[in-house]
Amino acid sequence: MDKIFSKNWFFNLDSTLRRINLDSDDKSFDEIKEILKHPKKLSPDEFANCVAYVILASGFSQKTAKRVHRLIMDKIQKTQNCEDLLEIFNNKNKINAIIKVWNNRFDFCNRFYKCKNLDEKLNYLQTLPYIGKITANHLARNLGENVVKYDIWIQRLGVLYSRNSALYEKIDNGKLNNEIKKVCDDMFTHLESETNLPRGYIDVVLWKSAQNHLIKDL
Repeated sequence: MDKIFSKNWFFNLDSTLRRINLDSDDKSFDEIKEILKHPKKLSPDEFANCVAYVILASGFSQKTAKRVHRLIMDKIQKTQNCEDLLEIFNNKNKINAIIKVWNNRFDFCNRFYKCKNLDEKLNYLQTLPYIGKITANHLARNLGENVVKYDIWIQRLGVLYSRNSALYEKIDNGKLNNEIKKVCDDMFTHLESETNLPRGYIDVVLWKSAQNHLIKDL
């Protein structure tokens, strides 16, 4: 058995996810890797599309988020309006957030690309409708920034990597503890060195592997 957090361990997770057709977030693993290695400036429509997906993915399964996202964006792009979206997905708060993002997509997109550095971008994304501190990282990664989403699975993996079981009590999916962030960042730095891959890509492979119980140590 490959040693946990080794190069072989990681690439085995990656290949297993691909073999069982779980190699995607809103985009395929290969698309995510390409975007992170060669980020491009998105159009306002593409930007709004990314934001809408992360809004829908928050608190819902990826399968549900992808299905609903496709239906909503197809309707918006075909009709160029946001009427009757509640008929597709009856969650008023999320639908209102998506409508606001779509109607203000030119302004929101331009403001994002005017940010001078990653910290400014992450802080700005948190001001968008229904985007919080952790989901801002998810959105930034999907927009091509080499960051990670410190969700509950990644926090558990970071503690496992640290071998400090006392930290499990500090895991919080709502508010990221600084000690938890530190051990997660240490884990990503290690795996970046092992794999020569962007941490944003490592993040999505670990998250999907943990979520689907391919990592037995959690």
